[in-house]
Amino acid sequence: MTADGVLIVRHENEIGGTTDVAAHPAFAHRHTTKTIDGRPVTGWFTEDFTLAELKTLRARERLPDLRPANTAFDGQDPILTFEEVLDIATAAGVGVAPELKHPSYFAALGLPMEEVFVATLQRRGLTGADAPILIQCFEVGALQRLRARLAAPLLQLVAASGGPFDRPDLSYAAMTTPEGLAGIARYADWIGADTALIEPTPGAPTALIAEAHAAGLRVAAWTFRAENAFLPEADRIGDDPAAHGRARERLARFAVYGLDAAFMDQPALGR
Repeated sequence: MTADGVLIVRHENEIGGTTDVAAHPAFAHRHTTKTIDGRPVTGWFTEDFTLAELKTLRARERLPDLRPANTAFDGQDPILTFEEVLDIATAAGVGVAPELKHPSYFAALGLPMEEVFVATLQRRGLTGADAPILIQCFEVGALQRLRARLAAPLLQLVAASGGPFDRPDLSYAAMTTPEGLAGIARYADWIGADTALIEPTPGAPTALIAEAHAAGLRVAAWTFRAENAFLPEADRIGDDPAAHGRARERLARFAVYGLDAAFMDQPALGR
């Protein structure tokens, strides 16, 4: 969220890596270190800027060493609001899969992310069970509260280590047991699992997909990327971290495992 309470679309509230904010002398004094979900993060943060200020920035490639061709687009596009992305998706006839990032953190700042989000969905007619939306979050409480207000599909994100920030008593390992999956199914429709939870070793899957399906949950996996730098050693081709490896073959294995959906940086490869 912005300082004036607008939902914007960035992967993180720290924007030093994905915008040209460092090149704006007027914003140099806003460079700072904050604790986000228990971890120190240094940079520039969306909550310290109004939407009008953020609209003066331009997006840039986050991984220029691995994706140098993408830098040709640096400086062309602004940060988009959630509403602007909904407009683009509606015009294109596709759905959206927004993730609420750090809702507890923003709530503590007096920026009620969930309230603004729900109001936006209500205004746009995206609250029903058949709405073209898939709402994600790592936090449990946010999804539980949304379930009480929305019928739209919800996805509980789970990582290979740690646990949800708002539930220090709960680990992702416990959430991905059959008992834990049954608990998730009481408020969510999907899980979004780190690929390592599904295939810790190429060709040797766990039972997670089958157990999630047995609990009535669909399964998405994150994040598939084609570059060697992000692939298991057995799926790499050559030594260049930026070269593409056997991402297609990896996706084919996950399809055989029964995966329902994939989050990926090269969506054409998935198609």
